[in-house]
This record gives sequence, structure tokens and C-alpha cells, in this order.
Amino acid sequence: MLEKVLPHAMLKAKPNLESRIRTLKMDWATVYDLLNGKDNSSFGWDEHRQMVVTKDAIWNLYITADIVEEIDAEGVATANNIEE
Repeated sequence: MLEKVLPHAMLKAKPNLESRIRTLKMDWATVYDLLNGKDNSSFGWDEHRQMVVTKDAIWNLYITADIVEEIDAEGVATANNIEE
């Protein structure tokens, strides 16, 4: 079907679908951990808006901690590449 719509794009549906499924699984795992994870009792679910909710201060702490973890992971990957 993708070949008929975009014949010269050389896109394959299967890799794109697999990538999208991986992304959705990661997003679902993040939301699940927010609502059911250890030490995350201050997060809740707003049924009307269909979204995770908490106080602004809690969001800021969560986002800051997540950014620090990403920076640490990138730093480790960069350090490993330099040694090689």
C-alpha cells in the first residue's frame, strides 16, 4: 500500500510500524511507571482530560531527575567512545 501511494520514496511499512510500536511501548511504560512505580504516589490520572497529573513542583523534580539521568547516560557513552 505504501508503495502505491509513494512509489519513489522507497519506504517500507514494516520497519516504520515496528519503530512506532517500540515508541508506543516506551511511552506506555513511562506512564505506567509514573502511576504505579515505586515512590511515585504523588502522580495521578485525570479521567476527564485523560492525562497524568501532579503538582508543578513534582513535575519539575521529575523532569530534572530525568534530564540528569540522560546526561549521565550520554556522558558514559561518550567516555566509552573516547577510550576506543
